[in-house]
Amino acid sequence: MELALASAKPSPAPAPLLFAPLKPLPLLRFPPRRPRASSSSASSVGARLRAGRRGLRLLCRAAVGAGEEVFGPRRELAGVQPLVEALPPAARTAAELAVAAAAVAAGYGIGLRAGGGSRAVAVAGAAVLGAASVAGAAAVNSVVPEVAAVGLHNYVAGCDDPTKLESGEVEALATKYGVSTQDAAFKAELCDLYARFLYSVLPPGDEDLKGDEVQTIIKFKSALGLDDVDAANMHMEIGRRIYRERLETRDRDADMEQRRAFQKLIYVSNLVFGDASTFLLPWKRLFGVTDSQIDIAMRENAKILYASQLKSIGRGLDIGTLIEVRRAQLAYKLSDEIAAEMFKEHAKKLVQENISSALDIVKSRTKAANSPTQVIEDVKIILAFNSLLITLSKHPDQDRFVRGLGPISLGGESDHDRRADDLKLLYRAYATEVLSDGHLDDEKLAPLNQLRNIFGLGKREAESIMSDVKAQVYRKRLAKSFNSELAAAPSKAAFLQNICEELQFDPELASKMHEDIYRQKLQQFVADGELNKDEVEALMAFQVRLCIPQETVDAVHSEICGKLFEKVVVEAISSVDGYDTNRRQAVKKAAQGLNLKNEAVMAIFSKVVRKLFLNYIQRAKAAGNRIETAKELKKMISFNTVVVSELLADIKGEPTTAEAQTSDATSEPEVSESEGDDEYEWEQLETLRKTRPDKELREKLAKSSQKEITLKDDIPLRDRAELYETYLVFCVTGETTNVSFGTAISTKKDNSEYLMLKQLGDILGLTRKEAQNVHIKMAEKAFVQQAEVILADGKLTEAKADQLAKIQKQVGLPTEYAQKIIKNITTTKLSSAIEASISRGQIGIQQVRGLKEANFQLDSLIAEPLRENIYKKSVEEIFSSGTGEFDEEEVYVKIPADLIINAEKAKSIVQDIAKIRLDNALVQAVALLRQKKKDEVVASLNDLLACDAAVPASKPLSWPTSGELDDLYGIYMKSIPKPEKLSRLQYLLGIRDEKAGQIRDAASAGTLSVATEEEDELLSTVQLAAALSQHLTPRTINN
Repeated sequence: MELALASAKPSPAPAPLLFAPLKPLPLLRFPPRRPRASSSSASSVGARLRAGRRGLRLLCRAAVGAGEEVFGPRRELAGVQPLVEALPPAARTAAELAVAAAAVAAGYGIGLRAGGGSRAVAVAGAAVLGAASVAGAAAVNSVVPEVAAVGLHNYVAGCDDPTKLESGEVEALATKYGVSTQDAAFKAELCDLYARFLYSVLPPGDEDLKGDEVQTIIKFKSALGLDDVDAANMHMEIGRRIYRERLETRDRDADMEQRRAFQKLIYVSNLVFGDASTFLLPWKRLFGVTDSQIDIAMRENAKILYASQLKSIGRGLDIGTLIEVRRAQLAYKLSDEIAAEMFKEHAKKLVQENISSALDIVKSRTKAANSPTQVIEDVKIILAFNSLLITLSKHPDQDRFVRGLGPISLGGESDHDRRADDLKLLYRAYATEVLSDGHLDDEKLAPLNQLRNIFGLGKREAESIMSDVKAQVYRKRLAKSFNSELAAAPSKAAFLQNICEELQFDPELASKMHEDIYRQKLQQFVADGELNKDEVEALMAFQVRLCIPQETVDAVHSEICGKLFEKVVVEAISSVDGYDTNRRQAVKKAAQGLNLKNEAVMAIFSKVVRKLFLNYIQRAKAAGNRIETAKELKKMISFNTVVVSELLADIKGEPTTAEAQTSDATSEPEVSESEGDDEYEWEQLETLRKTRPDKELREKLAKSSQKEITLKDDIPLRDRAELYETYLVFCVTGETTNVSFGTAISTKKDNSEYLMLKQLGDILGLTRKEAQNVHIKMAEKAFVQQAEVILADGKLTEAKADQLAKIQKQVGLPTEYAQKIIKNITTTKLSSAIEASISRGQIGIQQVRGLKEANFQLDSLIAEPLRENIYKKSVEEIFSSGTGEFDEEEVYVKIPADLIINAEKAKSIVQDIAKIRLDNALVQAVALLRQKKKDEVVASLNDLLACDAAVPASKPLSWPTSGELDDLYGIYMKSIPKPEKLSRLQYLLGIRDEKAGQIRDAASAGTLSVATEEEDELLSTVQLAAALSQHLTPRTINN
């Protein structure tokens, strides 16, 4: 019998398996979760779940009864377990030996007595009882691990604070029971304790991690002496439980809670096992979790923990705190980019707190006495915080600090546009405080620029705010020093310039402000409708002290006082009672009492009158017919005479007596000598003569009309001339009245209408020359209409000439102009006939020269394209004449001159035609050669030479059959041409001198191939005729 069988020595521990099979452990007795009875109770179940886990966590944190709450109640021993619990391993071994020895001795004695003293029986009895004792010892030893596990559970559960458990305590407990920590039962208890502790430490889904969970779990795992593989299995087991609960729940909130709990488990587990988590924690294999989901779980939980750490960073930016937060970031496995972004957001929140506080004060309706001071203090805190961030970002040890140090900028935020007005308001408040002393330097500009960057304001926005603030400060300084320092300053401009330089204020804006101040004062003074002497002197003081230019003062007076004067004028013109004495006095008072210059008064009055004139013109254009248009124009003329002229005289202070008016009416402007001659020529125009009133008509008219205010710049000349012409037609034709039976009666007008026509011309701003052109145009139009009827056939006979002379006298046209019109009509008719003849090919260069000799203007009679066609036809006739002559002077000089064609263009036309006809002439000559037409062949070759004379060929012409070229040369040679032509043809046909000599010799001997062929053909014809006469019978012939 071996002692090892009876001892309590633990068996050797088996080697741990990586990724050991995960089996549900019976010791994992977590708080039960009841299934939901219905969807309505889902929220209450989730609440109970959260409350249970939250209670475990709080109890663990409070260290009051935490052991039993986390690990369950103490366990009781049963059977021999209390005995095993009471005996230490050594006593238990000694007792087992003593029992075994006693059992052997007892068995030996029993066997000896039962066997009658037989030794063998005694030994057998000893063996039986000894084996029984050993079996009992073995049974007792098998209970030892369970007792040790119960003892371990009771010990840990009895701890007031399980987080203070030490590894030596667990080892001492194992030694106490004489078991190994790797024993199955003991190890299972260790895993159960670790799993329960892990489950209690992890917060529920609706709570965030506190940051100390990882270190607490690692410490407890180390105290238990549990290896990473077994601990990882417990993490996976808890993951299974959470995953299963998530699948079982039907509540969306509970599902999200379990999802967040699972994410926290992943995050804590990965931090607990560090780099080994990649192979110890098979999230993807067991739960189908992707790498991106793991990354999200790690990132989101790290951000939550890091956010809690950022709360410890205030505006003071303690360096120690910055270092600790940096260490926490590394421990939380949070990337530098996210950490930097989170710190920037944290810094922005701190700044926004000060901004909100300052804005509450600024916008408060009940402001305390120290409200502005508190606003400025908040802004200064923001600036100091930003400066400290910039300084620390450049610190030598910045690598040890939290990430994201640097200047703050609220620009680019999603709600920046919404809060931009508030930020501008705060920036304005700080700028006002900074400039309150009236000085601005670089030391003050630096924080202003820094604050602009913090608020994310644009450069133009900040400059606009600063400009407004500077303007307010500048205005205050002006008001303060206007009657004291500024009034006493020897140089007002230097004093104002000094203020601008101290404020860095734009002098142009200052000048504009001076103008606004002057404008406000002027509006205040003219509120009663006039300016007295004191007010004028006060305005002068403002102008001098504020250095306002006289042009600006005049413009302001014209604008402000002009509106008042314009109002008075409009009331006077549009009054129902007419322009009476009261209106006249009001106009005079306004013109003199508003201290307006004459130019300004006239400009305002002219503006009002021209506006009314334009209303008349608009109604005249909108009238339905010519008579109604003339009536509206007549109303405008009467308005100008009755109202405008008198009102203008009152404004200018001129007399308005009938005698003075009649004198004005009878006076005529002087006319220059050249204009006088021109008018004398047209004086026979009846309509123009009637606009010059005689003495009787002048006496009849009692009023004159003004000529200063016209519509010359308001209406284009063409429209003004049309209106004048419309009224002129009205004066000529009179007014037509419709009577019964579809008839109409024309009412004759006297010469007074022509005088009103003259006044209309003055209102429209027509010069004497422009009005005269309208009369001339009308006379010419009337003459042209009748002359075109008379000269419809284009022929001017003696009878037609007499008829046209009578019409000329009626309309008053000078003879020269009438003859010009008649010539234009006849020329137009002749031009149409000539163009038709040209298109039919009936007119050539000879006919054109005849027209030129008859003094016809070809450029107006024949269009240029038609003249070019005639030129082309003439050139083509030269190239097809068959003479072979090309006269350059005739073609390039005389014909273009006769046709009025540009010489260069004519030369280009000739060259284009010659290039085309050169090749065509050779083709035509060969074709005629084949047809045996010698005379026509010679003519075609002459045309070829003529084209070559116009455009000399640079190389011989090409032809596939050289024999035909030889025949052409021989035929042309027999025509006895000029030697230079024959030589040029030889070159063009590409015939060598030897060949040319042979052709000449053959022609002299009469053996030229072309002649021989002709004689042979003639002989063949004669022989054929003789043969036919011999063989044909009369019968055949009859047939």
